[in-house]
Amino acid sequence: MRITKSGMAALVAGGLLLAMPITANAASCGNTSAGFENWVQEFKREAQGQGVSPSVLDKAFANVHYNQPTIRADRGQKSFKLSFEEFMKKRGGQTIINRGKSMKQANAALFAKIEKRFGVPAGPIIAIWGMETGFGSYMGDQHTLSAVSTLAYDCRRSAFFTEQLYAALKLVGEGYLSPSARGAAHGEIGQTQFMPKNVVLYGVDEDGNGRVDLVGSRADALASTANFLRGHGWQPGAGYQPGEPNFSAIAGWNDARVYQQAIAYIGQQIDGR
Repeated sequence: MRITKSGMAALVAGGLLLAMPITANAASCGNTSAGFENWVQEFKREAQGQGVSPSVLDKAFANVHYNQPTIRADRGQKSFKLSFEEFMKKRGGQTIINRGKSMKQANAALFAKIEKRFGVPAGPIIAIWGMETGFGSYMGDQHTLSAVSTLAYDCRRSAFFTEQLYAALKLVGEGYLSPSARGAAHGEIGQTQFMPKNVVLYGVDEDGNGRVDLVGSRADALASTANFLRGHGWQPGAGYQPGEPNFSAIAGWNDARVYQQAIAYIGQQIDGR
C-alpha cells in the first residue's frame, strides 16, 4: 500500500471518507457463496449511484471472487475466547516479548522519534507489530478486494465492511491500492494490518520519501500505528495497563478483551515500565 503524502492530504481534505455511505448496503447480503455474483452487480450499481466511476468499479472487481478462506477466518476466531494465559500461549506471547526487546534495541532511534512525535512508547507498538504479522514476516496472501467484498456481502458485519469496501474503492480510484493487492483474510494491509479506511485516516510517511507504504516501510507502518493509537485517545506519559488512561486506545485496535490485555502486558514487558 503506497499513498503519496499529498494524495493522503487530498483524500482527507476532500472529504472522500466523509462522503462514503456508512450503511450503504442496499445490495442484499447473504451467508453463502450462492448470491455473491448477483450482490456484486447490485453493489456496483449502488456504488455508481454514490459517484464511483464505472471504470474504477470494473478495475476493482475484475478479479473479485467469493473468498472462502476469509469466511473461515471470520468464523474461526476462537482464540479471542481463550483465557489470557491460553491466548498468550497460543499466540506466542513470550516469543513476541523476547524478540520484541531485540527489535526495540535494533530500532531505538526510530522508536524514540515516534514517541517524541506521537507520545506512544515502543512497547505497545512492537506488541501489535509482533502479534499481527510476526514483525512483518507474514502479512497475508489473500486477495484484498475479494476479502473485503466477501465480508461486505456477508450478513454478519455487512455495514462495517461495506464502509471498508467504499474506502478501498477510493484508494483504487486514486491509484493507491492495486486491484491485485494481497493481505490478510479480512482485508488488512501492511506490517501492522490496517483496514482500508484506517490507511487513509492514520497513514504516516515517516521515512520521508513522499509516500505512505505500510507494506514495505517499517518506519511508515510503525509510525502509522502510533498515529492510530493517538487518534484513539492516547495520552502521552499516561499508563496503558487495564484501568489506566491509554488502555482504551489499545481497545480501539481490537475489541477482544483478551487481545487488549495481551498487547498491554507484552508492551509493558518490552518497555520495562
